Amino acid sequence: MDEVTFKSDTVLSDVHLYTPNHRHLMVRLNSMGQPVFLSRFKLLWSHASQTDSGAEGGGRGSGPAGEAPPSGPGGGPSSDATSQEGPGARLDEDGDLDVERRPRAASDPEPAGPPRDKVHPTILTQEEEEEEDGLADGARGARPQDIIRIEHTMATPLEDVGKQVWRGALLLADYILFQRDLFQGRTVLELGAGTGLASIIAATVAQTVYCTDVGADLLAMCQRNIALNSHLTAAGGGVVKVKELDWLRDDLCTDPEVPFSWSQEDVSDLYSHTTILLAAEVFYDDDLTDALFTTLSRLAHKLKNACTAILSVEKRLNFTLRHLDVTCEAYEHFRSWLRRLERRADGRLRFAVERLEASFPQLLAYERTRQLELWGISVEPVM
Repeated sequence: MDEVTFKSDTVLSDVHLYTPNHRHLMVRLNSMGQPVFLSRFKLLWSHASQTDSGAEGGGRGSGPAGEAPPSGPGGGPSSDATSQEGPGARLDEDGDLDVERRPRAASDPEPAGPPRDKVHPTILTQEEEEEEDGLADGARGARPQDIIRIEHTMATPLEDVGKQVWRGALLLADYILFQRDLFQGRTVLELGAGTGLASIIAATVAQTVYCTDVGADLLAMCQRNIALNSHLTAAGGGVVKVKELDWLRDDLCTDPEVPFSWSQEDVSDLYSHTTILLAAEVFYDDDLTDALFTTLSRLAHKLKNACTAILSVEKRLNFTLRHLDVTCEAYEHFRSWLRRLERRADGRLRFAVERLEASFPQLLAYERTRQLELWGISVEPVM
Protein backbone atom coordinates (compact mmCIF):
# COMPACT_ATOMS: atom_id res chain seq x y z
CA MET A 1 0.00 0.00 0.00
CA ASP A 2 1.21 3.50 -0.76
CA GLU A 3 2.57 5.45 2.17
CA VAL A 4 0.36 7.98 3.92
CA THR A 5 1.80 11.42 4.55
CA PHE A 6 0.49 13.76 7.23
CA LYS A 7 -0.21 17.07 5.54
CA SER A 8 0.17 20.48 7.13
CA ASP A 9 -3.59 21.02 7.40
CA THR A 10 -4.20 17.89 9.47
CA VAL A 11 -4.24 17.42 13.24
CA LEU A 12 -2.55 14.52 15.06
CA SER A 13 -3.09 13.85 18.75
CA ASP A 14 -0.10 13.70 21.08
CA VAL A 15 -1.04 10.16 22.12
CA HIS A 16 0.18 8.80 18.77
CA LEU A 17 2.61 11.51 17.71
CA TYR A 18 5.74 9.92 19.19
CA THR A 19 5.06 6.24 18.71
CA PRO A 20 6.90 3.91 16.30
CA ASN A 21 5.32 3.76 12.88
CA HIS A 22 5.28 -0.01 12.62
CA ARG A 23 2.88 -0.36 15.57
CA HIS A 24 0.08 1.60 13.88
CA LEU A 25 -2.15 -1.21 12.63
CA MET A 26 -4.70 -0.15 10.05
CA VAL A 27 -7.79 -2.35 10.22
CA ARG A 28 -10.20 -0.75 7.74
CA LEU A 29 -11.39 2.38 5.97
CA ASN A 30 -14.39 4.18 7.42
CA SER A 31 -17.37 5.37 5.37
CA MET A 32 -15.52 8.63 4.63
CA GLY A 33 -12.50 6.80 3.24
CA GLN A 34 -10.31 7.62 6.26
CA PRO A 35 -7.86 4.94 7.52
CA VAL A 36 -8.92 3.49 10.85
CA PHE A 37 -6.22 2.20 13.20
CA LEU A 38 -6.31 -0.03 16.25
CA SER A 39 -4.49 0.78 19.50
CA ARG A 40 -4.36 -1.25 22.69
CA PHE A 41 -4.00 0.40 26.08
CA LYS A 42 -3.06 -1.61 29.13
CA LEU A 43 -5.14 -1.10 32.26
CA LEU A 44 -3.11 -1.22 35.47
CA TRP A 45 -5.79 -2.49 37.81
CA SER A 46 -3.03 -3.37 40.33
CA HIS A 47 -0.75 -0.44 39.64
CA ALA A 48 1.31 -1.02 42.77
CA SER A 49 2.61 -4.27 41.33
CA GLN A 50 3.24 -2.92 37.85
CA THR A 51 6.44 -1.23 36.82
CA ASP A 52 5.58 -0.49 33.21
CA SER A 53 2.55 -0.32 30.94
CA GLY A 54 2.64 -0.33 27.18
CA ALA A 55 0.04 0.94 24.76
CA GLU A 56 0.11 -0.70 21.39
CA GLY A 57 -0.05 2.43 19.31
CA GLY A 58 0.29 5.13 21.95
CA GLY A 59 1.14 6.35 25.39
CA ARG A 60 3.90 6.18 27.98
CA GLY A 61 4.60 3.83 30.83
CA SER A 62 3.93 4.57 34.47
CA GLY A 63 5.99 3.83 37.51
CA PRO A 64 5.31 1.44 40.37
CA ALA A 65 3.32 4.06 42.23
CA GLY A 66 1.27 5.00 39.21
CA GLU A 67 3.24 8.13 38.49
CA ALA A 68 4.34 9.02 34.99
CA PRO A 69 8.09 9.05 34.45
CA PRO A 70 9.74 12.46 34.12
CA SER A 71 9.77 13.62 30.56
CA GLY A 72 11.58 16.12 28.46
CA PRO A 73 10.50 18.00 25.36
CA GLY A 74 8.48 15.86 23.01
CA GLY A 75 7.25 13.49 25.71
CA GLY A 76 10.32 11.27 25.93
CA PRO A 77 12.29 10.35 29.02
CA SER A 78 14.33 13.21 30.37
CA SER A 79 18.07 12.98 29.77
CA ASP A 80 19.25 16.06 31.60
CA ALA A 81 23.04 15.88 31.56
CA THR A 82 23.26 18.56 34.24
CA SER A 83 21.09 16.71 36.76
CA GLN A 84 22.37 17.03 40.31
CA GLU A 85 21.85 13.32 40.79
CA GLY A 86 24.00 12.35 37.82
CA PRO A 87 27.79 12.19 37.51
CA GLY A 88 27.90 15.82 36.38
CA ALA A 89 27.70 17.73 33.14
CA ARG A 90 29.46 16.25 30.14
CA LEU A 91 31.56 18.61 28.08
CA ASP A 92 33.06 18.18 24.65
CA GLU A 93 36.71 18.79 23.81
CA ASP A 94 36.11 22.54 23.45
CA GLY A 95 34.45 22.83 26.85
CA ASP A 96 30.91 23.15 25.46
CA LEU A 97 27.98 21.31 27.02
CA ASP A 98 27.52 17.97 25.26
CA VAL A 99 23.77 17.37 25.08
CA GLU A 100 22.65 13.78 24.70
CA ARG A 101 19.80 13.54 22.22
CA ARG A 102 16.79 11.37 22.99
CA PRO A 103 16.60 8.34 20.68
CA ARG A 104 13.47 8.09 18.59
CA ALA A 105 12.61 4.75 20.15
CA ALA A 106 14.11 3.13 23.20
CA SER A 107 14.40 -0.21 21.47
CA ASP A 108 15.71 1.23 18.19
CA PRO A 109 18.05 4.20 18.74
CA GLU A 110 18.70 4.56 15.03
CA PRO A 111 15.61 3.13 13.35
CA ALA A 112 15.73 2.52 9.65
CA GLY A 113 12.82 3.47 7.45
CA PRO A 114 10.78 6.57 6.69
CA PRO A 115 10.80 9.81 8.70
CA ARG A 116 8.22 10.35 11.45
CA ASP A 117 5.71 12.10 9.22
CA LYS A 118 5.25 8.92 7.16
CA VAL A 119 3.04 6.00 8.12
CA HIS A 120 3.08 2.62 6.41
CA PRO A 121 -0.22 1.05 7.50
CA THR A 122 -0.79 -2.68 7.51
CA ILE A 123 -4.31 -3.80 6.61
CA LEU A 124 -5.41 -6.75 8.71
CA THR A 125 -8.10 -9.30 7.94
CA GLN A 126 -10.26 -10.43 10.84
CA GLU A 127 -8.21 -13.59 11.31
CA GLU A 128 -4.93 -11.69 11.15
CA GLU A 129 -6.24 -9.13 13.63
CA GLU A 130 -7.19 -11.87 16.09
CA GLU A 131 -3.74 -13.47 15.67
CA GLU A 132 -2.05 -10.10 16.20
CA ASP A 133 -4.13 -9.55 19.34
CA GLY A 134 -3.06 -12.89 20.74
CA LEU A 135 0.62 -12.28 20.03
CA ALA A 136 0.63 -8.73 21.36
CA ASP A 137 -1.29 -9.45 24.53
CA GLY A 138 0.32 -12.80 25.22
CA ALA A 139 3.82 -11.42 24.81
CA ARG A 140 3.18 -9.06 27.67
CA GLY A 141 1.39 -11.56 29.86
CA ALA A 142 -1.72 -9.40 29.80
CA ARG A 143 -5.13 -10.79 30.57
CA PRO A 144 -8.04 -9.77 28.30
CA GLN A 145 -9.53 -7.71 31.14
CA ASP A 146 -6.32 -5.69 31.29
CA ILE A 147 -6.56 -4.43 27.70
CA ILE A 148 -8.82 -1.79 26.20
CA ARG A 149 -8.83 -1.75 22.40
CA ILE A 150 -9.75 1.46 20.61
CA GLU A 151 -10.29 2.02 16.92
CA HIS A 152 -9.46 5.57 15.87
CA THR A 153 -8.17 7.68 13.05
CA MET A 154 -4.69 9.16 13.12
CA ALA A 155 -4.45 12.45 11.25
CA THR A 156 -7.67 14.31 10.48
CA PRO A 157 -8.99 17.75 9.63
CA LEU A 158 -10.01 19.79 12.67
CA GLU A 159 -13.68 18.90 12.24
CA ASP A 160 -12.88 15.20 12.68
CA VAL A 161 -10.57 15.33 15.70
CA GLY A 162 -13.19 13.47 17.73
CA LYS A 163 -12.14 10.32 15.89
CA GLN A 164 -8.68 10.44 17.49
CA VAL A 165 -7.56 9.47 20.99
CA TRP A 166 -6.64 12.46 23.17
CA ARG A 167 -4.82 12.61 26.48
CA GLY A 168 -7.73 14.37 28.14
CA ALA A 169 -9.90 11.28 27.64
CA LEU A 170 -7.19 9.11 29.20
CA LEU A 171 -6.92 11.48 32.18
CA LEU A 172 -10.70 11.35 32.63
CA ALA A 173 -10.58 7.55 32.43
CA ASP A 174 -7.89 7.53 35.13
CA TYR A 175 -10.14 9.64 37.35
CA ILE A 176 -13.06 7.26 36.84
CA LEU A 177 -10.94 4.26 37.78
CA PHE A 178 -9.67 6.10 40.87
CA GLN A 179 -13.12 7.30 41.96
CA ARG A 180 -14.96 4.05 41.36
CA ASP A 181 -17.30 4.59 44.32
CA LEU A 182 -18.50 7.87 42.82
CA PHE A 183 -19.61 6.08 39.63
CA GLN A 184 -20.83 2.82 41.16
CA GLY A 185 -24.35 2.03 39.95
CA ARG A 186 -24.87 5.52 38.53
CA THR A 187 -26.35 6.78 35.26
CA VAL A 188 -23.71 8.73 33.36
CA LEU A 189 -23.92 11.00 30.31
CA GLU A 190 -20.80 11.76 28.27
CA LEU A 191 -20.94 14.77 25.97
CA GLY A 192 -18.69 14.72 22.91
CA ALA A 193 -17.54 11.16 23.60
CA GLY A 194 -15.35 10.86 20.48
CA THR A 195 -14.02 7.30 20.29
CA GLY A 196 -15.97 6.37 23.44
CA LEU A 197 -12.92 5.53 25.58
CA ALA A 198 -14.11 7.34 28.73
CA SER A 199 -17.64 5.95 28.36
CA ILE A 200 -16.27 2.41 28.15
CA ILE A 201 -14.23 2.89 31.31
CA ALA A 202 -17.23 4.46 33.08
CA ALA A 203 -19.35 1.42 32.17
CA THR A 204 -17.00 -0.84 34.14
CA VAL A 205 -18.61 0.57 37.29
CA ALA A 206 -21.69 2.60 36.27
CA GLN A 207 -25.08 1.08 35.63
CA THR A 208 -25.90 2.97 32.43
CA VAL A 209 -23.69 5.20 30.30
CA TYR A 210 -25.07 7.38 27.51
CA CYS A 211 -22.20 7.84 25.07
CA THR A 212 -23.14 10.83 22.89
CA ASP A 213 -21.72 12.79 20.00
CA VAL A 214 -22.79 13.85 16.50
CA GLY A 215 -22.18 12.28 13.10
CA ALA A 216 -23.21 8.78 12.05
CA ASP A 217 -19.65 7.79 11.15
CA LEU A 218 -18.22 8.83 14.53
CA LEU A 219 -21.08 7.22 16.45
CA ALA A 220 -20.60 4.00 14.48
CA MET A 221 -16.94 4.05 15.59
CA CYS A 222 -18.10 4.45 19.20
CA GLN A 223 -20.45 1.51 18.77
CA ARG A 224 -17.66 -0.67 17.39
CA ASN A 225 -15.28 0.28 20.23
CA ILE A 226 -17.94 -0.65 22.76
CA ALA A 227 -18.33 -4.03 21.07
CA LEU A 228 -14.55 -4.52 21.05
CA ASN A 229 -14.47 -3.98 24.82
CA SER A 230 -17.64 -5.78 25.83
CA HIS A 231 -15.49 -8.03 28.05
CA LEU A 232 -14.75 -4.99 30.23
CA THR A 233 -18.29 -3.62 30.50
CA ALA A 234 -19.87 -7.05 30.94
CA ALA A 235 -17.69 -7.75 33.98
CA GLY A 236 -19.10 -4.69 35.73
CA GLY A 237 -22.63 -5.15 34.44
CA GLY A 238 -22.68 -1.71 32.84
CA VAL A 239 -24.62 -0.84 29.70
CA VAL A 240 -23.35 1.69 27.15
CA LYS A 241 -25.91 3.29 24.84
CA VAL A 242 -24.59 5.27 21.88
CA LYS A 243 -26.85 8.22 21.08
CA GLU A 244 -26.73 11.37 19.02
CA LEU A 245 -26.75 14.57 21.05
CA ASP A 246 -26.29 17.77 19.06
CA TRP A 247 -25.26 20.73 21.21
CA LEU A 248 -26.82 23.10 18.69
CA ARG A 249 -30.29 21.61 19.16
CA ASP A 250 -32.58 22.23 22.11
CA ASP A 251 -34.11 18.76 22.06
CA LEU A 252 -33.06 15.17 21.59
CA CYS A 253 -33.71 13.41 18.30
CA THR A 254 -36.43 10.80 18.83
CA ASP A 255 -37.06 9.97 15.16
CA PRO A 256 -36.71 6.15 14.93
CA GLU A 257 -35.64 6.51 11.30
CA VAL A 258 -32.51 8.43 12.32
CA PRO A 259 -29.50 6.31 13.36
CA PHE A 260 -28.59 6.57 17.05
CA SER A 261 -31.78 8.45 17.94
CA TRP A 262 -33.39 8.33 21.38
CA SER A 263 -36.34 6.21 22.41
CA GLN A 264 -38.89 7.71 24.76
CA GLU A 265 -37.76 5.23 27.42
CA ASP A 266 -34.15 6.38 27.08
CA VAL A 267 -35.16 10.05 27.31
CA SER A 268 -37.14 9.36 30.46
CA ASP A 269 -34.28 7.37 31.99
CA LEU A 270 -31.74 10.08 31.09
CA TYR A 271 -33.68 12.86 32.82
CA SER A 272 -34.82 10.73 35.76
CA HIS A 273 -31.57 9.05 36.78
CA THR A 274 -28.50 10.87 35.42
CA THR A 275 -26.26 12.24 38.17
CA ILE A 276 -22.86 12.48 36.43
CA LEU A 277 -21.94 14.25 33.21
CA LEU A 278 -18.56 13.91 31.49
CA ALA A 279 -16.72 15.84 28.80
CA ALA A 280 -13.10 15.50 27.68
CA GLU A 281 -11.05 17.58 25.24
CA VAL A 282 -14.01 19.43 23.69
CA PHE A 283 -12.87 22.96 24.57
CA TYR A 284 -10.58 23.72 21.63
CA ASP A 285 -13.03 25.97 19.76
CA ASP A 286 -14.90 28.92 21.30
CA ASP A 287 -18.15 28.22 19.46
CA LEU A 288 -18.11 24.58 20.56
CA THR A 289 -17.31 25.63 24.12
CA ASP A 290 -20.31 28.00 24.08
CA ALA A 291 -22.53 25.21 22.76
CA LEU A 292 -21.23 22.70 25.32
CA PHE A 293 -21.89 24.92 28.34
CA THR A 294 -25.29 25.96 26.99
CA THR A 295 -26.18 22.28 26.61
CA LEU A 296 -24.80 21.49 30.07
CA SER A 297 -26.94 24.21 31.63
CA ARG A 298 -30.03 23.12 29.70
CA LEU A 299 -29.60 19.49 30.75
CA ALA A 300 -29.00 20.45 34.39
CA HIS A 301 -32.38 22.21 34.45
CA LYS A 302 -34.11 19.12 33.04
CA LEU A 303 -32.48 16.51 35.28
CA LYS A 304 -34.56 15.47 38.28
CA ASN A 305 -31.51 14.96 40.52
CA ALA A 306 -28.55 17.05 41.54
CA CYS A 307 -25.63 16.29 39.27
CA THR A 308 -21.87 16.65 38.92
CA ALA A 309 -20.07 17.48 35.69
CA ILE A 310 -16.44 16.40 35.35
CA LEU A 311 -14.56 18.17 32.58
CA SER A 312 -11.11 17.38 31.22
CA VAL A 313 -9.21 20.08 29.36
CA GLU A 314 -5.68 20.57 28.10
CA LYS A 315 -4.21 24.05 28.25
CA ARG A 316 -2.69 24.48 24.80
CA LEU A 317 -0.18 27.23 24.16
CA ASN A 318 -0.31 28.88 20.74
CA PHE A 319 1.53 31.78 19.19
CA THR A 320 -0.97 34.20 17.63
CA LEU A 321 -0.27 36.99 15.17
CA ARG A 322 -3.00 39.05 16.78
CA HIS A 323 -1.18 39.15 20.12
CA LEU A 324 2.33 38.50 18.80
CA ASP A 325 2.70 36.34 21.87
CA VAL A 326 2.01 32.86 23.20
CA THR A 327 -1.57 32.66 24.47
CA CYS A 328 -4.16 30.11 25.60
CA GLU A 329 -7.25 31.64 24.07
CA ALA A 330 -9.39 28.49 23.99
CA TYR A 331 -8.49 27.70 27.60
CA GLU A 332 -9.22 31.24 28.74
CA HIS A 333 -12.61 31.08 27.07
CA PHE A 334 -13.27 27.83 28.93
CA ARG A 335 -12.32 29.44 32.24
CA SER A 336 -14.54 32.44 31.54
CA TRP A 337 -17.49 30.06 31.26
CA LEU A 338 -16.66 28.51 34.62
CA ARG A 339 -16.67 31.97 36.21
CA ARG A 340 -19.95 32.77 34.46
CA LEU A 341 -21.58 29.64 35.87
CA GLU A 342 -20.45 30.46 39.40
CA ARG A 343 -21.98 33.92 39.14
CA ARG A 344 -25.22 32.67 37.60
CA ALA A 345 -28.26 33.31 39.76
CA ASP A 346 -31.37 32.00 38.05
CA GLY A 347 -33.19 31.20 41.29
CA ARG A 348 -33.36 27.46 40.65
CA LEU A 349 -29.86 26.00 40.47
CA ARG A 350 -26.51 26.74 42.04
CA PHE A 351 -23.28 25.91 40.19
CA ALA A 352 -20.17 25.29 42.31
CA VAL A 353 -16.89 25.01 40.40
CA GLU A 354 -13.77 23.26 41.71
CA ARG A 355 -10.48 22.27 40.14
CA LEU A 356 -9.77 18.60 40.82
CA GLU A 357 -6.18 17.74 41.65
CA ALA A 358 -4.69 15.26 39.19
CA SER A 359 -2.57 13.61 41.87
CA PHE A 360 -4.34 10.24 41.65
CA PRO A 361 -2.46 7.17 40.33
CA GLN A 362 -2.02 6.74 36.61
CA LEU A 363 -3.71 3.52 35.55
CA LEU A 364 -3.50 4.02 31.79
CA ALA A 365 -0.40 4.54 29.68
CA TYR A 366 0.00 8.09 28.38
CA GLU A 367 2.02 11.20 29.17
CA ARG A 368 0.29 13.13 31.95
CA THR A 369 1.46 16.71 31.62
CA ARG A 370 0.89 19.76 33.81
CA GLN A 371 -1.26 21.24 31.05
CA LEU A 372 -3.90 18.54 31.60
CA GLU A 373 -6.59 19.69 34.04
CA LEU A 374 -9.79 18.31 35.55
CA TRP A 375 -12.65 20.54 36.69
CA GLY A 376 -15.74 19.58 38.63
CA ILE A 377 -19.05 21.43 38.53
CA SER A 378 -21.60 20.54 41.20
CA VAL A 379 -25.16 21.49 40.32
CA GLU A 380 -27.71 21.62 43.12
CA PRO A 381 -31.15 23.16 43.49
CA VAL A 382 -31.36 26.38 45.43
CA MET A 383 -33.12 25.70 48.72
